[in-house]
Amino acid sequence: MRMEQQVPRNALVWIVICMFTLVAPHAGRIPVWVLAVYLVAAIWRILVYRGRWSFPGRWVKLALIASGFAGIWFSYRSLIGLEPTVALLLTAFALKLIELAERKDAYVLLFLGYFICLTEFLFSQDLLIVLYSLFNVVLVTTALVALHQPGEHQFNRGTIRLAGTMVLQALPLMVVLFFLFPRIGPLWTVPLKSHTAKTGVSDFMKPGDISRLSQSDDVAFRAQFEGDIPARSRLYWRGLVMSKLEEGAWRSLRYYDVPAAERRPVPIERVGDAVSYSVIMEPTQQNWLYSLRYAQSTSSGVMNAPDFRLFTPVELEDQYRYEAESWPDAVLELELSDWRRAVELQLPGETNPRTREWARTLRAGVDSDAAMVDAVLAMFRTGPFTYTLQPPLLPGDDPMDQFLFQTRRGFCEHYAYAFVVMMRAAGIPARVVAGYQGGEVNPVNRTVIVHQFDAHAWAEVWLEGEGWRRVDPTASVSPDRIEWGLEQAVAGEGTFLAESPLSPLRFRGVNWVNQLRLRYDALTYRWQSWVVGFDSEQQFEFLQNLFGEVSGRRFAMALLGTWGVALGLIAVTLLRRPRINRLTLLDRKYLAACGRLAALGMARETGEPPRRYAERVARVRPDWAEAFVEISDLYCDLAYAGPGPSGAADEERLARFLRAVRDFRPRGKLSDAAGEPSGA
Repeated sequence: MRMEQQVPRNALVWIVICMFTLVAPHAGRIPVWVLAVYLVAAIWRILVYRGRWSFPGRWVKLALIASGFAGIWFSYRSLIGLEPTVALLLTAFALKLIELAERKDAYVLLFLGYFICLTEFLFSQDLLIVLYSLFNVVLVTTALVALHQPGEHQFNRGTIRLAGTMVLQALPLMVVLFFLFPRIGPLWTVPLKSHTAKTGVSDFMKPGDISRLSQSDDVAFRAQFEGDIPARSRLYWRGLVMSKLEEGAWRSLRYYDVPAAERRPVPIERVGDAVSYSVIMEPTQQNWLYSLRYAQSTSSGVMNAPDFRLFTPVELEDQYRYEAESWPDAVLELELSDWRRAVELQLPGETNPRTREWARTLRAGVDSDAAMVDAVLAMFRTGPFTYTLQPPLLPGDDPMDQFLFQTRRGFCEHYAYAFVVMMRAAGIPARVVAGYQGGEVNPVNRTVIVHQFDAHAWAEVWLEGEGWRRVDPTASVSPDRIEWGLEQAVAGEGTFLAESPLSPLRFRGVNWVNQLRLRYDALTYRWQSWVVGFDSEQQFEFLQNLFGEVSGRRFAMALLGTWGVALGLIAVTLLRRPRINRLTLLDRKYLAACGRLAALGMARETGEPPRRYAERVARVRPDWAEAFVEISDLYCDLAYAGPGPSGAADEERLARFLRAVRDFRPRGKLSDAAGEPSGA
């Protein structure tokens, strides 16, 4: 291997450091064996550098690659999805280090490192993640700089200063690109596949298969109200409306399930005062949004579904901001179509016979549908039911029979499921609604923080003359869940965030910890509002305020033209043949003296050294010798001897050289025959 192609020690050290800083944010979501691969790869490459081991052969490389794919498959049971794709990318990054032999291999590794810096944003766009990713960019750039310092065989911490300077120099351009570069959607999407059961909102609900919930303290969304914040008990954030019960699982109606005549939302009379608010949602890889009862949105791309919820045509791959207005007192759908009534009364097969019979018995004892609702809620309120995050399994085809008459322990989904089944069995249209309930008010910026553990399920029943009414059976079993939140509701069993002992939410009783958390969350909200939420609409509004009114088409043409000119200038600069051997002042003056001799027939030969040329001039024309020899000696001293011990001495010699060249005016001509002088 040629020496110039070897990876310097300084660069190798920085590459190893980059390896572990790049994988660190993913440590909690990738298999443990991937971290072991990083450790083995680093040790292997260090031993190769010290000459105690060798690079892997072809068959060893193939075995490592096959093992990596097999490990990803057995860990995720798939090679498709966001998590397995990122894990595979990280594994390839570690394995590439083992065969890092030449500089070209290092280039591939470092460019892959820049890409890995971006993968963390697929999971979180938090401000701390942004700062950490910027730190990783500096480290990768440091390794790249060190790679271009082949003489640096010792670890040099000063290299990071140069890399940091380069990144700081790029920041102004980054800011300009942030405001001017067109906002476009992703060119492709990678589905997120989770393998853990957590509190949150899913597109189907089958509580009978879950024996334990692992809670998540992740933020689902943040909302900011115009005016007073409604009471916690009124914060029911509707997300999904589940009307279909199939194989023991509730799901929402799909587009092809709804006839064409039922796909348009029914006009609603807006009654009472409107509640205005804005929401910043975290990415969900789903298309439904969250809002209070009967919402309308002025944000582009937000649409209304026939069941009075908000959604977008595309899945949310990034944080999403939208404005909404809600009318909590609005009457929803006073008239129910035959198709809608049939859907909201459907119960499959003969499942849960005891529950159905009990519902029919209760209905026979009351005189109205509203009284039936009150009777079922009274049953939950007075019966031996328990709200818990550790419900028992409900095997078999009749889970609600087991829940209502045997276990009587469940969480919100159990109670909503049972309530809707009883309503439908009694001939009352009903459906399950999934979303979030409550939220934490941040007094720093008056935003409502809704966490994943605030996920909730309740019911809606249709009553004659009243339309759809929200009914929450969980409130009858555990009023604390609605009034105070999940933490108070399960305080007795100690299951709140049991698997997250270091979560800041567990230390809300410690004032300084809680204040620090809330202030950081307020800062995060500003970051999301001003930076992450800076979409195409905000960009266009900003540019119009900056440059005046301009049409979208004209702005796009101007922007593309500007970028075209900029790229053209860069291309011309890069492709233009550089001027080689740009002359210094010293060289120009010496060549000027040589040119005067050449004009008299005493030209300098190609490659002839200055002193040899001076000796030849002295032999041919002694009268020119003294002045030109002085010029040549001073030139050689200044050009080749290096700087002297005193800068003043160098300046003095340069001044003497410039005076000698200025005063050098040779006279006479050379003999045409022998090059002898024509006269003394």
